[in-house]
Amino acid sequence: MSAPQNTGIGRTASTVVAPGTTTPAELPVVVTRLFKGVLYRESDEKLWQSLGELSSHVQDYVSVLGLELFLDDAEGYAFLRSRNDADVDLPRLVPRRQLTFAVSLLLALLRARLAEFDQRNDETRLIMTEAELHEMLAVFLPETSNEARMLDQLSTTVKKVVDLGFLRRLRGQEGSYEVARIIKAFVDAQWLEEFDARLADYRAALAGETPQEPQEGNGA
Repeated sequence: MSAPQNTGIGRTASTVVAPGTTTPAELPVVVTRLFKGVLYRESDEKLWQSLGELSSHVQDYVSVLGLELFLDDAEGYAFLRSRNDADVDLPRLVPRRQLTFAVSLLLALLRARLAEFDQRNDETRLIMTEAELHEMLAVFLPETSNEARMLDQLSTTVKKVVDLGFLRRLRGQEGSYEVARIIKAFVDAQWLEEFDARLADYRAALAGETPQEPQEGNGA
């Protein structure tokens, strides 16, 4: 799944370290944190500031490993992903994950819902209940008389999307989730333009054929 153009990398950093000087003290801390997963501004303002100041150094640091930094200032998240032009002999440090049909479909539906939400609201947090997620997804799944099995399948799909980092459980609000805005970096505009064609594949899958499964670009 292709990701949108990164507009954060290459911007002028607020702190510039001249070539030939020693490695900035914060650089190993920032890079190590990014190797652990997505960095959100809201979760660590201080580290986010360090990343903003050292983004060009982080990019240089990870590029030798076949990686690149994706940083979105507007949405407030950053992560590492494999470069398209990376040496084929390099081991892949950020593995691709094969997504199931149901997970792929839910990601597409969530991205479409987020786009609709952004057009109609000034708020940035899209909150959905588990019942809403189930209802949204169940429309595209085959009918069954085994309601318990259907609910189990829907709950498993939602849990997988939570594990991938595209849904966040809300503390103190049982059965409520926030759609993580990082989903925009994985399910991009081009992906959405092809959504109708993908739905045709999904409907073919319901008829017993095998759809072409989309892949997540990197783990979130």
